[in-house]
Amino acid sequence: MHPQNRLIMTEFVRKRVANAKNDILSGLTVALALVPEAVAFAFVAGVDPLVGLYAAFMIGLITSIFGGRPGMISGATGALAVVMVSLVAEGNAMGAEGEQLGLYYLFATVILMGFIQMLAGVFKLGKFVRLIPHPVMMGFVNGLAIVIFLSQLGMFKEYVGGEKAWMQGSNLLLMLGFVILTMAIMWGLPKIKATAKLPEALIAILVVSAIVILGKLDVATVGSFIRDGGGEGLKGGLPQFQFDIFNKVPMTWETFKFIGPYALILAAIGLIESLMTLNLIDELTETRGNSNRECLAQGGANIVTGLFGGMGGCAMIGQSIINIKGGGRTRLSGIVAAVTLLMFILFASGLIEQVPIAALVGVMFMVVIGTFAWSSFRILNKIPLTDAIVLISVSLLTVFFDLAVAVIAGVIMSALAFAWENAKKIRARKHIKEDGTKVYEIWGPLFFGSIQAFNSKFDVANDPENVEIDFIESRVSDHSALEAIFNLVGKYEEAGKKVRVKHLSEECQALMIKASPRLASVIEHDIDDPRYHVMAKAMK
Repeated sequence: MHPQNRLIMTEFVRKRVANAKNDILSGLTVALALVPEAVAFAFVAGVDPLVGLYAAFMIGLITSIFGGRPGMISGATGALAVVMVSLVAEGNAMGAEGEQLGLYYLFATVILMGFIQMLAGVFKLGKFVRLIPHPVMMGFVNGLAIVIFLSQLGMFKEYVGGEKAWMQGSNLLLMLGFVILTMAIMWGLPKIKATAKLPEALIAILVVSAIVILGKLDVATVGSFIRDGGGEGLKGGLPQFQFDIFNKVPMTWETFKFIGPYALILAAIGLIESLMTLNLIDELTETRGNSNRECLAQGGANIVTGLFGGMGGCAMIGQSIINIKGGGRTRLSGIVAAVTLLMFILFASGLIEQVPIAALVGVMFMVVIGTFAWSSFRILNKIPLTDAIVLISVSLLTVFFDLAVAVIAGVIMSALAFAWENAKKIRARKHIKEDGTKVYEIWGPLFFGSIQAFNSKFDVANDPENVEIDFIESRVSDHSALEAIFNLVGKYEEAGKKVRVKHLSEECQALMIKASPRLASVIEHDIDDPRYHVMAKAMK
């Protein structure tokens, strides 16, 4: 091997090995944080906790290996769980009591969802995430931070007389105390030079767990959380192939009409959340992920998890940030998190059930603080009003509806604002040539939004016999613009006047002549103007 190549290979291996410790420790922390989230979302969806845990394991493992963003963590998420509630309930109503038919309809839906997501990857639709404006991105992270915060407030409730009520007295003080202690450890450790490289979230969880276990304190734990929700604990075996899906869910058009809309909504929410999280991790790590590869991986993971009894999922922004902040940068961190989660289910359920909920809530609160774009308060009065409205709207819509609705609404609002601003930029500079020809030099983009302003620039009735319309500084953008030019030429011809159109792009010329061959006579093709050729190349 050439000495230079050997040096490059040695440096590559050295960097990978050096970060392996961070990846492993960060993966262990993420695995602990995945447990209550997966269990909670399973309860939200109305299924057994193991269905959520299996989803977190399988989706996390597959996307870590094959996904387009090393270091990003995927699993069961609340954004999908809230859609699954009605699906499971409607499915259960179709079967006999206790048959749990809704669970099998859920598995079938997750499989179909996976195929839809894989199609998005095959057709390279992931690149459209680049069209999401920055105000929408900031609104997304702010809204998601608020959603994560609100989801943790439910942990401050306990069962009193069979009903859930807010904690009071010593229970509340203990809970708050351990949450604050966890946050203090995570905040303070990185500031101490000797401990700066330790995984603060994992250390905080271990310290608080040790205090609770050694002090034999009566606080809410992962185990009590599962049992209070109606579960029997974390203990389970390896995921099993669900043959009953094909026995209990009829492969008919009626079934497709029932699960199809759910699968489409879940696929859209899953991809939007995953690709937005990918963008966020790109910014945090100053690297570039592959959005189309992530679509394929998310789709494949959901197909597998549906076949093996998981509830489906997508990227998890909270756990992804825990991983990145903990030093997880490669695929190893996600693989360690997924495999460790499976080990918890198989062998260490008793230990994990003793972890205090307060420690995990403290970790998630620190995630909220790290996720929220605090700079948005500082820039609100410095950015255009429309961008500020979009940012706030997306934040609120994420909280009150869901991520997909918020992002789609934000993109539409941004697009309309952009169209409105550009619609006002159309200009027509007029002058008369020596031979009496009136020239209209058009400036600005000509598209559906600027058609009315474009038409108002012309005075067909009072113009001279010869008119020239010059598009050298304009871009003809869509069919509406072509139709406007077509109609304008028609008006001049009806008035018995001769009109010439100059500097249209080659594509525009071809489209106009195709729509009406007689227009070939009014379009000037041979133009001896170097500016035109520069503009034409710039527009391609």
